[in-house]
Amino acid sequence: MKGWILALAALGLPGAAPAQVVGAQDAGKSLNSQLSGDLTVHDPVIIRDGDTYFVFSTVGKYIGIKTSKDLKTWTDAGSVFAQMPAWTKEAVPGTEGIWAPDISFVNGEYRLYYSVSTFGSNRSAIGLATSPTLGAKAKWKDQGLVVMSTKEDDFNAIDPNFVVDAKGRQWLSLGSFWSGLKLFPLDAKTGKVTPGAEPYSIARRLAPAGGPAPVEAPFIIPHGGWYYLLASYDYCCKGVNSTYYTVVGRAKKVTGPYLGKDGSEMMQGGGTIFLRADLQEQQRFRGPGHAGAFTDRDGTTYVVYHAYDKQADGAPKLRIAPIRWEADGWPTAEY
Repeated sequence: MKGWILALAALGLPGAAPAQVVGAQDAGKSLNSQLSGDLTVHDPVIIRDGDTYFVFSTVGKYIGIKTSKDLKTWTDAGSVFAQMPAWTKEAVPGTEGIWAPDISFVNGEYRLYYSVSTFGSNRSAIGLATSPTLGAKAKWKDQGLVVMSTKEDDFNAIDPNFVVDAKGRQWLSLGSFWSGLKLFPLDAKTGKVTPGAEPYSIARRLAPAGGPAPVEAPFIIPHGGWYYLLASYDYCCKGVNSTYYTVVGRAKKVTGPYLGKDGSEMMQGGGTIFLRADLQEQQRFRGPGHAGAFTDRDGTTYVVYHAYDKQADGAPKLRIAPIRWEADGWPTAEY
């Protein structure tokens, strides 16, 4: 869940001129080993506007922004909101922060989906803000409620991710714990869940009797005629004791069924491990998860995620890795 925000107190691409990224991955060095600057993030997503990369994440209370010109050196660039949107207080009483954003460029504008909840509750909601651009000229306009869940529902409306399928239909995946990850159809004009639409179930964990089902943070990557679903398993938000890891499954239809490389079903807690913690002999970055992805103008797809840094008292840090697509179509993160 997103308890880290409490502890801290609180892909589409536009048609701008391309910029050169020099040495994003120097010979013999991983991109992660070259990251510097302000790297404190949680639940990151990434996009590019012109010559600048933007990471949006759960930092502070109102969605933090980091920027970089080369994917390596990152600078704090403030927050999306100055205060909670008015509608959130009524939708989710007791909420004090905004979590787990998702960013995309759709129909000439940026869409930022965001989560509003309280820790451990599925009285939750996803909102939408839009802006014609990013950076200093961004003008975010809150569009209000997209979808919500209550204690009567079997899902939790947080951790949104926007995706467009091969037929141009728009979807929003979401979910954390409860009965797992869901996929809702969207109205293409409003970017909101189609009224009365029933969700598809795309992943779940089989919990012990009376226990939680630790699965969250869906992110769907269309590639090569397949849809690849990333999901975080086990527990975040415990610093270096976090057990988070990321799995991947794929399907021919965006609605599933999503299977791991071994045929295991993500609706049965299956999938193929995509990101795991550092080896025991290193033990620095733990609990890698809440992954998002982005394809740059040169065709390289990157996965962005957070992991807890043992050398920084367990603070969640930005991690970025290029994805190598294997001959069999499966992704490998070069982290």
